[in-house]
Amino acid sequence: MLPILEKELSEKRGWTTSDELLDYFAIGQATPGIIAVNVATFVGYKKAGVIGGCISTLGMVSPSIIIITLIAKFISNFSEITWVQTALRGINVSVAAILTVAVYKFSKKSVKSVFGFVLLLIAFTLIFVFKVNTVWVIFGSAILGVLLAALRGEFRKTEPVAETVADTAESEAKHD
Repeated sequence: MLPILEKELSEKRGWTTSDELLDYFAIGQATPGIIAVNVATFVGYKKAGVIGGCISTLGMVSPSIIIITLIAKFISNFSEITWVQTALRGINVSVAAILTVAVYKFSKKSVKSVFGFVLLLIAFTLIFVFKVNTVWVIFGSAILGVLLAALRGEFRKTEPVAETVADTAESEAKHD
């Protein structure tokens, strides 16, 4: 979905930036539901508030419900036909290729350091070799991110950057 969403929402329509879309996509993966529906909800909310979020969600869900209902009604008539089975196997291969491209593009935009690449390899190994549930990998990554930010001091309060001319004059007068 990511390449399709990026082409439609960022490049073609300009409704969101690529970085925002990656954020929406990441949150959509971590929350229950279909990623495309979650992303549509975020974009709809960004464009038109709560009403926009509701309408975009309905717009994403309605065609699927109609199509799935029709397929479910007639699937038993077609499931045993050889050419239908062959077509579905071909579709599976093309979907695998599309997913591979999406993962590659997503990782190019997301992995920006050696540490990020190591984290990617660890997550991949945990999920595909050790069969760890992706929810645990996401939670673990989030906790690790918070801990690293805390160690770097990214949660400390910062002093106001801009001083007014009056503050500067007052400070200089006290030091004289």
